Amino acid sequence: MHNSADLQEIVDEIAARLGASATLEDRSFRLLAYGAQHGDIDTVRQESILRRRATGEVRDYFERYGIARAGGPVRIPADAELKVLARVCWPLRHADVTYGYLWLLDSGELTDEWLRAAAPLVARAAAALAQEARSRQDLGHGLRALLSADPEERAGASIEVPGPVAAIAVRESQDRVAALWTLPRGVLARAGSPVALLAPAHLAAEVAQTVRGAYGTAAGIGAPRDDPADAWLSWREARQALRIAEHFPRHAPIARWEDLGVHRLLARLSQADLRELAEETAALDTELAQTVEVYLDRGGHVQKTAAELGIHRQTLYYRLGKAERLTHRDLSDGDDRLAVHLGLKAARLRTHEPPSGPAATRP
Repeated sequence: MHNSADLQEIVDEIAARLGASATLEDRSFRLLAYGAQHGDIDTVRQESILRRRATGEVRDYFERYGIARAGGPVRIPADAELKVLARVCWPLRHADVTYGYLWLLDSGELTDEWLRAAAPLVARAAAALAQEARSRQDLGHGLRALLSADPEERAGASIEVPGPVAAIAVRESQDRVAALWTLPRGVLARAGSPVALLAPAHLAAEVAQTVRGAYGTAAGIGAPRDDPADAWLSWREARQALRIAEHFPRHAPIARWEDLGVHRLLARLSQADLRELAEETAALDTELAQTVEVYLDRGGHVQKTAAELGIHRQTLYYRLGKAERLTHRDLSDGDDRLAVHLGLKAARLRTHEPPSGPAATRP
């Protein structure tokens, strides 16, 4: 773990040496330390300090200047329209990897010579963040064993954590890689697909929201376990909950295993079982499948279904009748309704890629 006091000391020394307002953030633009204010302040710095993290719009704006790949300080001009003051962004790089950023508000006095004087301190901050990343990576290897379904591998786990704990599975987005070393103390993490996290049970929801919001597309949270030796069970539930979050908008973007109800049974089914259930509705095209699923989700309420689909009730009746003929099921019969409903839900889980956009409402 990096020592936040050390980072604060480095930032204070840089701010004092350069006479500039300094802010230190990790690769995900999460605030780690900041120095005393010198001169004017803009909205970006103010919001970063107050919210402890920059917004996505701010990240996108500054990343357009190539800061993630820069080997040295990057000068970013003021933008009166956006109310952004001129600043210098100094990527915190160690062994050709960017671990964070040092931000300096520039009133015009930060010459290259002045910046060079702070280079040793910047290198020290980068090394501290790199050490944190390595520590997280080592813990990640131990976490892999702790969450393994193999009892022999679990017995050889090299880490011990206090309970109760809950596992979290997060699917990374394609354009952002989780900076796992920035997570709160006591949270273990391992990169992968999905990202695996183990957190104190009372922090699980907060950690899932933080990681998913910054780096992910969806997350699943397993049920808490008092004994960390049972964390692998929570991890299995977290991965299954993630599948539900990815395929069922009702439970997106974060699904808690304990809140999934009947979807827990679906998530446990094998691909062979899902394929057998999905055969019930294989004859339905996309439009019919969507119509029947909404109808059954609404408990057979015709008016609510028609309103949600934006169609006339007569059109709904026509589609439902056609679906009955194709599936050879009577939607007024409880058992037949159950078979069709499960078939539609199983069809969602059989897809390899989670739905997005308009398709999110279709199986």
